[in-house]
Formats: sequence, structure tokens, C-alpha cells
Amino acid sequence: MIKVLVVEDLPVVQEFLVHILNSDPDLRVIGTAKDGEEALEAVKSKKPDVITMDIHMPKMDGFEASQKIMESYPTPIVIVSGSSSAAEVANTFHALEAGALSVIPRPKGIGHPEYETTARELIQTVKLMSEVKVVRRWPRSIKQRQASLAPKATTGTPAQEIRIVAIGASTGGPPALQTILSQLPIGFAVPIVIVQHMASGFIEGFAEWLAQSSGLPIHVAPHGEHLQPGHVYVAPDGFQMGVAVCERVMLTKSEAENGLRPAVGYLFRSVADVYGRNAIGVLLTGMGKDGAEGLKLMREKGAVTVAQDKQTSVVYGMPKEALELDAAAYVLPPDRIADLLTSLAKKGR
Repeated sequence: MIKVLVVEDLPVVQEFLVHILNSDPDLRVIGTAKDGEEALEAVKSKKPDVITMDIHMPKMDGFEASQKIMESYPTPIVIVSGSSSAAEVANTFHALEAGALSVIPRPKGIGHPEYETTARELIQTVKLMSEVKVVRRWPRSIKQRQASLAPKATTGTPAQEIRIVAIGASTGGPPALQTILSQLPIGFAVPIVIVQHMASGFIEGFAEWLAQSSGLPIHVAPHGEHLQPGHVYVAPDGFQMGVAVCERVMLTKSEAENGLRPAVGYLFRSVADVYGRNAIGVLLTGMGKDGAEGLKLMREKGAVTVAQDKQTSVVYGMPKEALELDAAAYVLPPDRIADLLTSLAKKGR
């Protein structure tokens, strides 16, 4: 039985979420809280396996509550957002910086055509996140000192010209991507294409959130868009994203892979076919194995391949699968991935 704490200030919404979660035989709501202060006390006394967290609450909001919980009583946190506009969704992603694992939309009301689908998504997300072994989040200054001690790349710097960077991520990916993109210089020499597993409806806000800390233009990729140096293209909801020989974005409704569309593996295979050794593939934190085989193919075609290290991965699933396949030439934390990309993208330019 998975024990859930529901943190939500609106009584009707709180009751709604409790109803959905308790409808699953594997879940049991053991308590509720109407603000961050109550949430802290409930986490301490009830020791839930996972928390659903609202953002906008009195006394202490979801951002601060998430931060304090992760610093004192590390527990998987799922942000359940009622926000709709891209700007509001972008603000919600700040909770991931504080240590929350995932952001999903609030389920549609009973009687809505999408109620069953969105309620199931909440239940499945809570179940998945309850399996994540979270660790205590330390203040930024401590994290920075720890990062300076991280292992260096496992191989030497290759000499080929780099023409594109492809990045794949899942659970825990947004903060890692934020770290990487925020450290890349304005005028970065090549385009960057990204697949981030995410709940439907959040990609626009996610791109806007990334843009707040990066000097690079960040787009939700449109079909046929010409890939420009120094621009970042994020795969949209519901499409597989690849690249064409003419250096354009290719979106397709091809079948989902392991239930995923977009899938990292689809992107990596496309980049391997089109760019071969003139590419960099990066596989970041996430559950499952999406992208591992694709990263291996990229390496076999001569591309530079990178996996996030275990120490900084929120979920060491996808990177671990890549290492077991010998798909990654480099194993690095996000800040050093940014350094590597900056160095390699200059070659031949």
C-alpha cells in the first residue's frame, strides 16, 4: 500500500484528489494539508511515501514547502497544477528546482470527457514517483562544492566537427537541462534538439521556464523548421521528433515506443542516421531505458556520447541502461556536460 499525503488549500479540490487516489487499491491517502506549514508537520508525523503538492497556498506556498521537505524529510513530491497558461506553467516548474520530481495537470472534473484519462495519469504518476529513492537536497553552496569533486570525462576529447547536439531526459530531467542550457554561451555554435518526457499540455510552459535561465532561443519545435545554430528545439506533445538530411525538424505521428511519444530513442536514431559522427548525444536522468539503444547506435556511428552520472541523477535508469550497453563515452554531471558541449561545438567552426 502506497501512503499518500495530499497538499491542497481548496477544500473541493482536496476532496476531489483524495477521491481519485483512494479509488486505486494500491494507494491510500493518509492525510491532507491546506498549506505548506501543515504539510511539513504531516510529513514529519505521518511519513508518507509520496506527496501531491499544490503551488499557490497561504502561509507557505508549494515552492517553499517542497524545498523544506527535501532538506529535512526527503519524500517524492508530485506537483499537481491547475495552471493553464504557458506563463503560469513556467512558474510551476520552479518547484522542480526545489526538489519536486514531476509536474502534472490537475485531473479534469467528473463527467468531463477526459476525466478517466487524466485521473489515471495522476494515479500512475503517483505510483511511479513513490518508487524513486530521493535524497536530501542540500543548499546550493554545498551542491556546488560537491559538483567540483565530480569525476572527469572518461575519454579524451575527439577531433571531429560537431553539427548538432541531441539530448534525452525523463524524470529529474528539467533541472538537469536547465543547468546545461544556462551554462552554454550565447552564440553556441550548433543547434540542440531535446526530447523530455512530460505530461501533456506542459511543454510550452516548460520551454518558457528553460528560456528564463538561458541566453539561447528555445522553441517548441514546429514541423519543417530549419535547425539554426545556437537555437534549442524541444519536441512537442504527441509527436515523434527526428531530423532530416536538409537540417530540418521532422515531426510524425509514428507509433509510440514503450508507450512514449515523443521518445528519446526515435530522436537518437534519426540523428545517428543523418549526422553520424558529427553529432553529440546526451542521455540524462530518467526511469526506464528509452534512449539507451539509440545512444549506442550514435556511438557506433562515431558520435560523441554522454550519460549523466549516478550521483546527480534523480533516477538512475536511462543513463544506467546506456552504460550497461557501453553506449556512453563520457559520464558526467550536468555542469560538466555543459563544459564539454561548449568545448566540442567549437571544433570545425
